[in-house]
Amino acid sequence: MKADTAFKPLYNRSLSAMGDRLHFAAHSHHLWPDCVFEAQLRYVEDAFTWADEKWENAVTPVEHDARRRIARLLGVRDPDRIAFAPNTHSLFFRLVSCFDLRRPLRILSTDSEFYSFSRQALRLEEYDNITVERVPTLPFDTFADRFLEKVDAGGWDMIYISQVFFNSGLAIDFMNTLAERAPTNAMVIIDGYHGCGALPTDLAAIQDRVFYMAGAYKYLQSGEGACFMTTPANLDACRPLYTGWFAEFDALDHHEEAVNYAPDARRFLGATFDPSGICRLNAVLSSWENEGITVNRIHAHVRELQHYFMRQVDERGLLGLGCDDLVHVQQDCDHYGHFLTFRTKDALAHRKTLRGLDIITDSREDRLRFGFGMYHDTGDIDRLFVRVSRSR
Repeated sequence: MKADTAFKPLYNRSLSAMGDRLHFAAHSHHLWPDCVFEAQLRYVEDAFTWADEKWENAVTPVEHDARRRIARLLGVRDPDRIAFAPNTHSLFFRLVSCFDLRRPLRILSTDSEFYSFSRQALRLEEYDNITVERVPTLPFDTFADRFLEKVDAGGWDMIYISQVFFNSGLAIDFMNTLAERAPTNAMVIIDGYHGCGALPTDLAAIQDRVFYMAGAYKYLQSGEGACFMTTPANLDACRPLYTGWFAEFDALDHHEEAVNYAPDARRFLGATFDPSGICRLNAVLSSWENEGITVNRIHAHVRELQHYFMRQVDERGLLGLGCDDLVHVQQDCDHYGHFLTFRTKDALAHRKTLRGLDIITDSREDRLRFGFGMYHDTGDIDRLFVRVSRSR
């Protein structure tokens, strides 16, 4: 199978602005397709037209469409079980605040979670009543068994795990098993930021058991300010301490002394926010519908690019790195998200060398990451290796 060639024309504005730079950080700031430019302009025009009335006349209809499209993308029955937020950290902390933080709180997670969780978890652990156990993701061959063994041990109030780990690109394949085996009273949270829009994801079988968080910055390729969370149907026990006035928006005209919550995912809303990110996100998802673009199709495209990239690494080398330097050597890419991660003590130096060649990648500690997106083709990979070889 050859990589899909139909995607690149959707990114004329971004690619033109990039010029000679090769953007291989699609796992970070994904380039934006042309449709987001038009969506941003429409939002500004709506603000000019409606002013204060833009919320009911322009924003609410777009939010409704976006929730419907996200629900379809993820196999969620009810779009009202989706809450928006400016970032996933605020969603995560609202979930934490559903617990009585004066009582013991036990959290099971991994040593490879993004900073939105890991920094907050470290701060929470400063309290004597809160403990976080982190299961190492490496060696990855045994990770699923080791993590599920901890799950089975029970006693957890919260289980938090990434669908794709940000520092390796490694993807789990046991979300359904986790949802089934987690203690019934445990809150199960899946950080899908590096998976949503990249890996085919169907939450239908576990939608009543998990909270799934993701956002638009990466593979939904529409930038900041548009994150979301799917929720189980029964939320009666969830009364976030960290709450904003949007969580009771429909009842503001009948405000009482008691703190009440919306019956659905809106109970996790905060306060006034910039809705332009949701407008951009909805434009991307709408364009996928119009163009017949599915996550399966995107995933197949990126898989072909990853295979091609790894063949070039084998044949030509890459700054002294080989495929054996990948965090987890898996030639068929079955356990990877949409970026490949090399482990090297020279990760930062390599990133700077590549940037000097107008090749944009990124690094985290001893990890050098190459991300692949819809706007790439094999010609871009060839140009990367030509530039690297000429620099020697």
